[in-house]
Amino acid sequence: MAMRQEEIEALLKDAFPEADIRLEDLAGDGDHYRAIIRAAAFAGKSRVAQHQMVYAALKGRVGNELHALALDTGPKSQP
Repeated sequence: MAMRQEEIEALLKDAFPEADIRLEDLAGDGDHYRAIIRAAAFAGKSRVAQHQMVYAALKGRVGNELHALALDTGPKSQP
């Protein structure tokens, strides 16, 4: 069973409350998403570390209920 977009967004917002998060359903099937996340928590972290943080926030659902997730992560710009 696929994850609802709202559920994915809620998990990401819980983990990164200050982040700018945009989630796109790539195939219109509720199973293939792209997440664009800009978070202060990513500052100074490698891309791999940033992605690991996102996977941790999704609590093991990537590859299970969430079939495919393309990530575009980076530190949040300061105004």
